[in-house]
This record gives sequence, structure tokens and C-alpha cells, in this order.
Amino acid sequence: MPDPWNNPIDDYVPPENQRPFKYNPPDVPLDVVYEDDAVLVLNKPYGLLSVQGKPLHHKDCLEFRVKDAYPEATAVHRLDHSTSGLILFAGTEALKSLISRQFQERTVKKVYRARVWGEVTEEEGVIDVPLRKNWEDSPRQMVCYERGKRAVTRWKVLERGGGATLLELYPETGRTHQLRLHTLHIGHPILGDELYAPDPAYEAAPRLLLHATELSFEHPETGETVSFRSEPDF
Repeated sequence: MPDPWNNPIDDYVPPENQRPFKYNPPDVPLDVVYEDDAVLVLNKPYGLLSVQGKPLHHKDCLEFRVKDAYPEATAVHRLDHSTSGLILFAGTEALKSLISRQFQERTVKKVYRARVWGEVTEEEGVIDVPLRKNWEDSPRQMVCYERGKRAVTRWKVLERGGGATLLELYPETGRTHQLRLHTLHIGHPILGDELYAPDPAYEAAPRLLLHATELSFEHPETGETVSFRSEPDF
């Protein structure tokens, strides 16, 4: 019988029944990486929503906690609840508009690290695969060449071993679940991915092994490019 760790998972279709989602946000203090009057950069922990979800019991989120200490601060972008790492808040709504334009124009540099299933053979590559919402299986997204929006991710291998690969990911677009779906598409789902990974890859880690490691943008007041870094704990 072939060793599944040495075989990419090709053409995987997630099961009809979703894994149960239980929201248990971590009780940890804010991890502030940088702050001034215009911007606030934090390290979001795994398991915490970036902004409030629709159910009442999803009220606890990073933005809610931030506003306790910084009442006028507002989230500029989001990270999935299962993704940890750097996230940017603006000091005011007016500043948020200035920073949001950078995200729209794709001038913000974002770098992620992920540990994926299997040992990737190539050293680097580009995934250019369109994505859209899977209306029949929310909240999952899906690859769709007819109606999907363009999604591009560059990647390179950092290390291999133990049947897994540590990748550095450079998303050039910001589609929902883009990194999860793109790595799945090339046969190497992210370990611990509760939405897309088949059981062996899901059970190989206690959490989604995806972390936002670098964030660079133009400071909305000084005009200078500022960069921040956060190392993953995996």
C-alpha cells in the first residue's frame, strides 16, 4: 500500500457533511506589534474571528477586543478565524479609507507561511486559478473557470521533512480562502484545515498551520513604507 504522505491529494472533493464548527475564542491579551495614532498592527491568535460573525455567540472577535483599548480603531482587512498572524487596524475611519485603497490597488505586500501535506517536488511556482463562493456548500469556496474571479499565489519551498513541506506564500490577490484552495489544488492541502483537507491532512495538526508572517504598506500619514514580521509557532 503506498504511503499517503508521499502522494499528493489530487482532485479532492470535500465531503458533503462539514466538520462541526465550535467557536471557542482564546482568552489571551492583545499582542500589539506596533502602534501610533494612524495604524495598529497586531498578531492575531489562532481561533479568534477578526470581526464579529452573524451569530450572537460570535460577538467576541479581535475588533471587539481592540475597541476596548482603542475605541476608534477599525479593521482594514481580515484573517480567517483559523489563521494566525499579522493584521492591520486603522486609527480612524478616514484613515481606513486611505489604507483600504492600497489593498484595492494591490500595493500591500503580504507573506504567509504554511505547512502542507506531502513533500512538494518543485522549488517554487505560481498558482493562477480562479475562485468563487460555493453557494451549495457555504462557507466553502471553489475553483471555477467559468464564473470565478482571478486568484494568483506565488510560492516557494522553505523546507521538507516528515512527509510535509513548509511553504512561503505570496498572494497577489486576496480571495476568500485563496491560500487554502490553491495549495489544495496542487495536491498539498494545509495541515489542520477543517474546511478543505481530507482526514489524514486534517488530523495531522491540531490547528490550521497557516500564519501571516509579513505585512508591508505605505503609512497613511508619513507616506513611508513600513514593514512588520511575525514568526509562526509551527
